[in-house]
Amino acid sequence: MGKSSKSNERRARVEQIERERKRAERKRMLMFGGVIGLVAAVIIGVTGWTLYSDWRADQAVAATDLQEFGVSESAAGCEPVEEAAASGGADHISPPQPVQYSQAPPAFGPHRPDWASFERKFYTAEDRPEVAQLVHNLEHGYNILWYDETVAGNDQQLQQIEDLASKFEGSERDPANAFIAAPWTAADGGEFPEGKHIALTHWYADPDTGAGEKGITQYCEQFSGQVVGDFMEEWTQDEAREGGAGFL
Repeated sequence: MGKSSKSNERRARVEQIERERKRAERKRMLMFGGVIGLVAAVIIGVTGWTLYSDWRADQAVAATDLQEFGVSESAAGCEPVEEAAASGGADHISPPQPVQYSQAPPAFGPHRPDWASFERKFYTAEDRPEVAQLVHNLEHGYNILWYDETVAGNDQQLQQIEDLASKFEGSERDPANAFIAAPWTAADGGEFPEGKHIALTHWYADPDTGAGEKGITQYCEQFSGQVVGDFMEEWTQDEAREGGAGFL
């Protein structure tokens, strides 16, 4: 066999090897593209399903009446509403000076110069503002639902409270939305009465004269949307030492 023939044979083998390499490379790219496409489809599908599920959950909450959250009023184990003469209005205590309260949780008293966001309706122990800020919200007519660490440790109850709080989202100028749900922790000092895990508070003043200030408190064993609805209806945002929650 001549040199020319051997050279042609080697060239043919090299070309065949190159063709096979390119064929294998195309196959790998197709497989890789398929895997990427499959992963992308799964991600899009999961994301889409999550968004859809969240939307359905939001719709379900929006269609649920307050009294359907938690237990009934009769099962909530609530004490009668307590009223106490209120003080501390316009008594602003700037950080870092501490603010102490004799009642757990407070329904009135000295407070920080700034209030908690009027937009937020639900807090956990991880993101809640100072109690003294929330007391300022009370001064502006907010009703606050406080839940203790027993409730915070119950995922089902906590979710129900969060769902109920979302019912008060919307226009900040609407007095009907003057509501916040927030935790009361051991670090805040003081405990709820024995066996009680929920407290509702309001800082009342005569809407015409601003007189007759009093702190309104109701303790319950369990969370009840029906109780919250009744409390919100009885103690409204316009009956406040300083009205105008959400647009001051």
